[in-house]
Amino acid sequence: MPSIDAERAEHGPAKMTARDVSVYYGDKQAIDTVSIDVFSEYVTAFIGPSGCGKSTFLRSLNRMNDTIPSARVTGKIALDGEDIYDSGMDVVQLRARVGMVFQKPNPFPKSIYENIAYGPRIHGLADSKADLDVIVEKSLLRAGLWNEVKDRLTDTGTALSGGQQQRLCIARAIAVEPEVILMDEPCSALDPIATAKIEELIDDLRGNYAIVIVTHSMQQAARVSQRTAFFHLGHLVEYGLTSDVFTNPAEERTKDYITGRYG
Repeated sequence: MPSIDAERAEHGPAKMTARDVSVYYGDKQAIDTVSIDVFSEYVTAFIGPSGCGKSTFLRSLNRMNDTIPSARVTGKIALDGEDIYDSGMDVVQLRARVGMVFQKPNPFPKSIYENIAYGPRIHGLADSKADLDVIVEKSLLRAGLWNEVKDRLTDTGTALSGGQQQRLCIARAIAVEPEVILMDEPCSALDPIATAKIEELIDDLRGNYAIVIVTHSMQQAARVSQRTAFFHLGHLVEYGLTSDVFTNPAEERTKDYITGRYG
């Protein structure tokens, strides 16, 4: 399995790095000294049984845990070498650079157009309505949604199907030109056809963004990711090439989980 040093030699510096990261909710420790590098060239999947900490760790990568009063993060997480928990970090700007797509689609109660245009407008990415039009079309095209909604941009985003809503949320994340996209079980509420479209979209987006996906489905992790991290009881047990993790795991706990002995 590739070491972090070997990854750096092949791909250059990591887009995001975590070193000895622990997360606490009050007195309860949810993540215990996790270190991992996330590179831009591929999709990284976080797998593990329910309650293992994978979503908690994902949320720490763009400070979504800040919204939970009892949450506390120690260690260091850096984006392009910059500590994202530094007191001088603009959290709004951070979340534009490190976008997030949630388990349940959460379009704004606005038109399809405004769902996409809202972020670029507040971040000053467009000088005119014409600029916004270009961003909206480009984002919906990249999310594979443009042809389905181009004649109904004034309709509310919540009127779309579940799979379309999730692609709208991905388009909304793309619209502010992020560098990293975090996806927290983005297909768990979707049917198999919608899931296949989201997986195809993830593959299309790979290489343009560093993508991290949390999934309960090992089959999905095997299909969409090139690197897999296995979490168990708040620990990062194993991280490496997806093909190695699934066919030749280095840790017994990984093998037990992959073969269905627990989870």
